[in-house]
Amino acid sequence: MADTAGSDGVRCTFDVWPRTKIEASKCVVPFAAVISPIASSSSSAAAGDLPVLPYLPLRCKPPCPAILNPHCRVDFSAKIWICPFCFGRNHFPQHYSAISESSFPAELFPQYTSVEYFLPVHPGSPPPPPPVFVFVLDTCLIEEELGFVKSAVRRALGLIPEHALVGFVSFGTQAHAHELGFTDLSKVYVFRGDKEVTKDQVLEQLGLSVSARAKVGGMGVSRVDRFLLPASDCEFTLNALLDELEMDQWPVEAGNRVSRCTGVALSVAAGILSACTQGTGARIIALVGGPCTVGPGMIVSKDLSEPVRSHKDLDKDAAPHFHKAVKFYENLAKQLVTQGHVLDLFASALDQVGVAEMKVIVERTGGLVVLAESFGHPVFKDSFKRVFEDGEQSLGLSFNGTLDIHCSKDIKIQGIIGPCTSLEKKGGADTVIGQGNTTSWKLCGLDRSTCLTVFFDISPNERPNQPGLANENLYIQFATSYQNPEGQMRLHVTTIARRWVNNTASSEELAEGFDQETAAVVMARYTSLKMETEEEFDATRYLDRSLIRICSKFGDYRKDDPASFTLNPSFSIFPQFMFNLRRSQFIQVFNNSPDETAYFRMLLNRENVTNSLVMIQPSLISYSFNSPPVPTLLDVASIQVDRILLLDAYFSVVIFHGLTIAQWRNMGYQNQPEHQAFAQLLQAPHEDSQMIIKDRFPVPRLVVCDQHGSQARFLLAKLNPSVSYNSATDLAPGSDIIFTDDVSLQVFIEHLQRLVVQS
Repeated sequence: MADTAGSDGVRCTFDVWPRTKIEASKCVVPFAAVISPIASSSSSAAAGDLPVLPYLPLRCKPPCPAILNPHCRVDFSAKIWICPFCFGRNHFPQHYSAISESSFPAELFPQYTSVEYFLPVHPGSPPPPPPVFVFVLDTCLIEEELGFVKSAVRRALGLIPEHALVGFVSFGTQAHAHELGFTDLSKVYVFRGDKEVTKDQVLEQLGLSVSARAKVGGMGVSRVDRFLLPASDCEFTLNALLDELEMDQWPVEAGNRVSRCTGVALSVAAGILSACTQGTGARIIALVGGPCTVGPGMIVSKDLSEPVRSHKDLDKDAAPHFHKAVKFYENLAKQLVTQGHVLDLFASALDQVGVAEMKVIVERTGGLVVLAESFGHPVFKDSFKRVFEDGEQSLGLSFNGTLDIHCSKDIKIQGIIGPCTSLEKKGGADTVIGQGNTTSWKLCGLDRSTCLTVFFDISPNERPNQPGLANENLYIQFATSYQNPEGQMRLHVTTIARRWVNNTASSEELAEGFDQETAAVVMARYTSLKMETEEEFDATRYLDRSLIRICSKFGDYRKDDPASFTLNPSFSIFPQFMFNLRRSQFIQVFNNSPDETAYFRMLLNRENVTNSLVMIQPSLISYSFNSPPVPTLLDVASIQVDRILLLDAYFSVVIFHGLTIAQWRNMGYQNQPEHQAFAQLLQAPHEDSQMIIKDRFPVPRLVVCDQHGSQARFLLAKLNPSVSYNSATDLAPGSDIIFTDDVSLQVFIEHLQRLVVQS
């Protein structure tokens, strides 16, 4: 689904900002921006495409890092531009000498607040290194699952660019690094699965260390091309290797789980990549089918009597392996970030595999994550295929990104939530949210849809503004350098302006600049982070109190008169978003495993506002004979026997047939020539669901169900229970009931109004 972000792929919770920290705190919702660092197009541009400029950007004089942009004031006669961040005066260099009021470069066009620079390569410089893909394959699988995953890897090999380098590591009780450059004989290096292995130990054992190179004069068997070969050269070898690959052969004692050394296998893959050329864009693609039971990263012991940790265990600190595993993955994440490499996780199992522990390494390296029930399920198969596809279906996977953010002097950055790592350069606000203490972040892996949430702190200068020097606007510049899929270095620069309002200004001005969709998404990400980092944090209570404070500030009412309450139109559906957020899988972890919760939150943190909002408040479309497909209320009252409903809940897409529709379908009316309209009605939601699935990564689960059927729960769980077992009185024919103790949206709003007018 396309995002309705502004011209620059940037959406702020407020487009109008107060000048003081006190006024900002009264707004309750954090002042934040959801940004797409490399948004592929600028909708404000006349042609619709992002301009790519084939020269270096023009920067302000040190120490200000700002880049020339349309918000700069330009004196064309003196050939001088004034930086809106530091107000420094800069002379244009000689090659800008032809500029005038009627002729100036693209970066000064008012509509080009986002531009991209193609950074030229110095003559004689080596060509960019090819991308690298290292497949890390779990062999502790049943034969059918192993067949599915081998088939998926074979298909991926056929889609990878021929010049891309490929490596292969398999693991079970032990980890095996396969040498692909020696075709005459299959050669494998074995690592113990129960013992942690460092990068230096991996290089030493594989003959890739400095000392090993010295022994052979830096040539021959010490080269990394024994393990990483171009796809065109090793496709036959890898296919033969996959044909011979069998399930892990180590015996499993009765009452025990299989020995699976996921942590060691990932350490080996990271070690191999550490021998690559600096700046190589590389991805470790981990295909994991069960929990790590031995060695570093272990989440549960081999003894089947020990259950896999649950949310209750984590809350009580009764998960003996959790903190040690997270620490291991934090350290491995640091290694991969230093190398500029990415970990993608494809977990397919009915039980948990350790996604909760691995969340830190996937997020900090900007990796992709997919959680499915089986390697044969469309959620895995179609998602895995999309990673390697080219053309329109390409994800636009890019590498080695660095994001620098520069703000007006009265603003500091608290941090970022999303797939990035703080470079811990000096800067930022005292209060840290997510990855903070810096103005620079590393983005090892990013794509066109990658989004980050940046939190700001309004920290005005204590000295009063001198008359005439107060600036009406604030400015923020996002500069992302990255290596695109073709290996070229690009610099994506977006500069936004927002308006200050005086402290004496009424709340109407702030309300007019409120983006309730972005605010709901930011509150969801911020609350999820608090749930993970703060002990005894009550998320529902926090959201309720925040909503009451927001409604008190931006609502209009008479004291102790709930009926008099009205809310500013800019906030009209914000309470509804908060109602659905309180009930969502991000806040209510009951009935979800820690792996599922981690998976949901990782995708929430990296998706654009529109998609994230669908995760919080799904969309519902109704199909009937009486009207074309129309959006309908996310309410149990929308269920009718003669309707089909299409629910888009992001992680799943549900096609729900009313009772009468299901009976007619089962009787085969759609196959009779006189009932073509019914056949078309049945087909329409399937066609629309495929449009949703085609544009989304990971691919959502498709559920087709009937009213009162067992899978109808996928729809009922998302609906507002306006009619439940304790509120049902006179039911309309064909309507449904939700068996729940949850309050309905109407009751929620009534309680909210009563509490607001009492505050």
